[in-house]
Amino acid sequence: MTARLAPPAFRRLPGGVASVLALACALAATGCAGPKDAYPAVAEAQQRQAAEEGASARAGSQIDTQATYLKLVEQMQQEGLWFASLAHIDALEQRWGASPESTRARAEALRHAGQAAQSETAYRRLLGTPLAAAGYRGLGLLAGARGDYAEAVRMLRQARDRNPTDALLLNDLGYASLRAGQVAEARLPLMQALQLRPDNPQAQANLAMYLEATQQHAQAAALMDANKMPPATRAAIRDAARQLARPAAPPVVAATPVAGAPVLDDSAIPLLLKPSQTTLRPRAGSNPRGAP
Repeated sequence: MTARLAPPAFRRLPGGVASVLALACALAATGCAGPKDAYPAVAEAQQRQAAEEGASARAGSQIDTQATYLKLVEQMQQEGLWFASLAHIDALEQRWGASPESTRARAEALRHAGQAAQSETAYRRLLGTPLAAAGYRGLGLLAGARGDYAEAVRMLRQARDRNPTDALLLNDLGYASLRAGQVAEARLPLMQALQLRPDNPQAQANLAMYLEATQQHAQAAALMDANKMPPATRAAIRDAARQLARPAAPPVVAATPVAGAPVLDDSAIPLLLKPSQTTLRPRAGSNPRGAP
């Protein structure tokens, strides 16, 4: 709930402990950037280019069925190659035609590429298919990214009704409920998310935020102690809980973040409804990140 649905989103409600740390690292890197820091950036760009070229080579040599191509596209997206995946989705659909699976992959890629309107169109095409849950979830994430948390809750509930055991979706729904001012309604999905995925940092942080927001400070402290949250993360959670008590700001229309502003993606800080990375299936044996 990976629209990038302002601060801890600890998905998709457009992420967490990990996101807080990521933001701190990003700020530190920005403040200390110098000539030496350009080399890691160049190396990272070269690695990403190599990854894209490798993915394209695999696609060119291993495509024999639609299912095989879809798996390659999913792998690209799990590696963050959203723009490259769009090109391969075009090629896939030219060869085999559009399917609910390729439409979901396209919607995800467009959302992560910042193409909100086109992404929404693709998600809506899923609503009458077996992948309707992914469609509603994506629409919820988009609504959260523009600050419309009431709509995000409505869409994420539709997704939850169709996929009630998805812990990351439940986490998004709980967070969106908090941001929409529906604090009492947030408790159930947040508790479900944590019990289904007790090792998930976002579920831990969002439940701690709920406990702080409802004046259950001892329980919140116990939860943070049990999960060994660092002081900076605890402070961010408490600040996020205090923000929940303030009057809600009007929905944000602009989708393009300004420098230093939180965005709904996988490095978002708490209070930005963060998606659980993607509505795609996680890779076998991987630890899904999260929330965009």
